[in-house]
Amino acid sequence: MTTPITMPALSPTMTEGTLARWLFEEGAAVAPGDVIAEIETDKATMEVEAVDEGVLAKILVPGGTQGVAVGTVIAVLAEEGEDVSDIQVPVADAQKEAADAAQTPKAQVAQGGGAPAGSGAQGTGPRIPASPLARRIAGQKGLDIAQIAGTGPHGRVVKRDVEGAVAAPFAAAEVQHGTTTIPLTPMRRIIAQRLTESKATTPHFYLEAACTLDALLAARAALNAAAGGAYKISVNDFLVKAVAAALMAVPAAHVAWGEDALTQFHSADIAVAVATPGGLITPIVRAAQTKGLAAIAQEVQALAARARAGSLKAQEYQGGSFTLSNLGMYGVERFSAIINPPQALILAVGAGEPRVVAVDGAPAVRTVMSVTLSADHRAVDGAVAAQWLSAFKRFVENPVEMLA
Repeated sequence: MTTPITMPALSPTMTEGTLARWLFEEGAAVAPGDVIAEIETDKATMEVEAVDEGVLAKILVPGGTQGVAVGTVIAVLAEEGEDVSDIQVPVADAQKEAADAAQTPKAQVAQGGGAPAGSGAQGTGPRIPASPLARRIAGQKGLDIAQIAGTGPHGRVVKRDVEGAVAAPFAAAEVQHGTTTIPLTPMRRIIAQRLTESKATTPHFYLEAACTLDALLAARAALNAAAGGAYKISVNDFLVKAVAAALMAVPAAHVAWGEDALTQFHSADIAVAVATPGGLITPIVRAAQTKGLAAIAQEVQALAARARAGSLKAQEYQGGSFTLSNLGMYGVERFSAIINPPQALILAVGAGEPRVVAVDGAPAVRTVMSVTLSADHRAVDGAVAAQWLSAFKRFVENPVEMLA
């Protein structure tokens, strides 16, 4: 008896993905738990495991195929010992188009990641030795790893080789033509789709505030000095904690829009925007209201490192009740961010800088940070958003209150 293997939905919002590569070839025996394929989503590369034992009888969607719809039959599993030579599986037009697309030069470039040792994956020619990180970056950049010279042990392609290969075509193209074409990664396509939908369908409104940081900076310096190098708390870690505290103080703002009802969140799951080579991703600090600054700092650092390496697990970036986007480290004074549906709020944070302000009626120099709150007016009214922003400002300017 045959069992179809379909393109899985690896997140609630996933509609399609790239079937990066097969780790077994047709006719290979597989056991439950064997990783049989790699799927590239908008966020990361995920592994697909076999749920039954048997033989990988037919592969219907080749490795390297982009835009494979969720639910598409990508392969067929047969029972051990079953005659698989005459198995015929109807292929829908969409699947045929996906298979044909895999034969185009663009798809072949995307397939250049190769296969791990002993996998017996589809492909021609010898296996190219390369680190998993190098393969992942090459796939994100649309590079054929077989065309990259390796400088690692025994000619192994490593991260620096792929990064060098990314930079080289740009230089050559600028000299010869002035432009170059950069293939869109799955992540970049989904980012474009979601942000376009958000901006077009979500009624954004914006509130700004200026927060004085002097007390926060003093608390940060004291905590880091007391830690003796065991951890290092950043200003952004304080902001994550302040966002969580404000959400607990103003629960009416801690909601998400739905067509039939609002969703009320009870845990401050803060998505922190992280820039990666493939695009923006927002790993989540779960239940931030229950965590101390040291725990938040260590978690954010670990999540950001995995995000840049493309190794986040699905549960580390799915969901979230609020997004924090900080561009202050780049010297940006202020900006407005686009809401990440179904969330109703996102906070854009600018740089802290010395400004002359009035203190007790007299001018004084203080470190001031501008923030802009983008809100979904369907879920959050202006007065509620203003209450939340006022609470956030209070916690930033008086950090002892959120640490009590």
